Amino acid sequence: MPPWGSYHLALIVFTMPWNLHKTLVSLAFPYVVAALNNGVGVKPAMGWNPYNAFACSATEAMYHTQAQSVVSLGLLAVGCQYINLDCGWQATSRDSAGKFQWSNKTLPAGVPALHNLGLKFGVYTDLGVFACDTVGGTAHFIGSLGHETSDVASYASWGADYVVNCFAVNSTDFVDFDPPISVRDALAAAGRPILFTAYEWGVQDPARWPGGSVANSWRISNDIGPPNSWDNIFRIMNQVVPITGFAAPGGFNDLDMLEVGNSGSTTAEQQTHFAFWAATKSPLIISTDLTKAYTQTLNILKNTRIISLNQDALGKSIAFKRRYTNDHDVWSGPLSDESTVALVINWQDSSRSLTFNLADVGFSSATATDLITGTSLGKVTTSITQTVAAHGSMVLKLTNGVAAPTSTFTFYPAASGTLAGGANTRVVNSSITVVGFVGNGGTVTFSNVDGGASGGTKLLSFDYINGDFTFSNTACSNCRNTFVSVNGGTAVQVQMPISAQSWDILLSGYLVSLPGFPGFRAGKTNTITLSNPSAFTPDFYRVGVAV
Repeated sequence: MPPWGSYHLALIVFTMPWNLHKTLVSLAFPYVVAALNNGVGVKPAMGWNPYNAFACSATEAMYHTQAQSVVSLGLLAVGCQYINLDCGWQATSRDSAGKFQWSNKTLPAGVPALHNLGLKFGVYTDLGVFACDTVGGTAHFIGSLGHETSDVASYASWGADYVVNCFAVNSTDFVDFDPPISVRDALAAAGRPILFTAYEWGVQDPARWPGGSVANSWRISNDIGPPNSWDNIFRIMNQVVPITGFAAPGGFNDLDMLEVGNSGSTTAEQQTHFAFWAATKSPLIISTDLTKAYTQTLNILKNTRIISLNQDALGKSIAFKRRYTNDHDVWSGPLSDESTVALVINWQDSSRSLTFNLADVGFSSATATDLITGTSLGKVTTSITQTVAAHGSMVLKLTNGVAAPTSTFTFYPAASGTLAGGANTRVVNSSITVVGFVGNGGTVTFSNVDGGASGGTKLLSFDYINGDFTFSNTACSNCRNTFVSVNGGTAVQVQMPISAQSWDILLSGYLVSLPGFPGFRAGKTNTITLSNPSAFTPDFYRVGVAV
């Protein structure tokens, strides 16, 4: 890859898998993924794109001004190296030889002239008859269907280094479930290394193609905006839960462009958003008007401690560890220096004192550094407590961690429980049978559950399937709620993210501590009932109780 500051054109192209394989896997185990070996994209891309700020209306003058801001504001110095075109740069017809044309109105000096901006450059294209726009396809920007090889050759001749692509494959279907991968192959034959991003909004669960065999990154969800909102961020966070293990050098989950700097979210929310995107190894593509960037915006975007998580050579994403429903999330992952990054997200709508239990990431003690502020916290034991803003976060680097004791669970199959109100069994494969239609009157009750010698609060581990994914915001976007009652006591809400975008992939090891009256009794005399009064829960395989 050329050094930062050299000037090349980047083109982003989206494509779809030739086949979507579905297998039963566990979230607890990492995936071994062969990334696309095209000489680029070894680390997540960093750059700027106009869409969240300007939609399809960016002009040549705007691109020049934003590129100048990337340099003058110090963003190039921290790794922001691409300026990417988005919708509206394309012409509406080809030339007499059938070659791709840019819009002379939007880019009067032409695409190649954008090399003069001092950054690498990217263009946005489409595998449909027409390209994406904001008016339902009626703008009729040129698409590349049937012209994939010649269009990629044009991009390469302009000096492209980064090819994004709104995906469709014919004139009637927006997305086809058995598409060609001709763009990937055309890029490989283009005669220059071009970073390739597959933009298909998470349709077909692209991480499982696997995405790394097709592109350097792949969108995992619908757009983050506009408009910008915390609900959009929550939806995307839940959608990445089961696929973090597919990120590896050369191929990464793309959680969409950044909303940092845009109205609609607080500074604390934007800090959480940026840190989460960075730690999951998503491309960090700024999409705000940099000429109006506030100091707090630049403080977030230029935090080299957070950026280093994104650009870490190991290339592994943080993974979902624990959700304390309506309270906080815990995510963590390894770094190349053998340290661990932990990200703790405050789900509450107010600033408060929040305690992070080190055991949630496998440690009893560690040396901690606050990556937001750079403050060394020294050696910490058992837990860390900080004041965290509404929807804010702790981002901690943990070194010299001492392993915490692990829990041993006794498991109870859901299929052996007492089913009522419409709940029934479903065979997933020869070794897995789940109970579905729990909720809306359906229940499953586990009996003779061992509460150990003393009863009280117990740690539970759920294995479940939840394929109820969504591309829009709902009351529980990409999650389902379960209400868990012990011995007929007050049911506790447990919010469970998706396990995949299909109903045959298991998420294992979802942990919940159940305190409160009456709690567990000593001995094998307990019951656990799962329900939801107004919606369906995930399908359950088993529940484990630590004794």
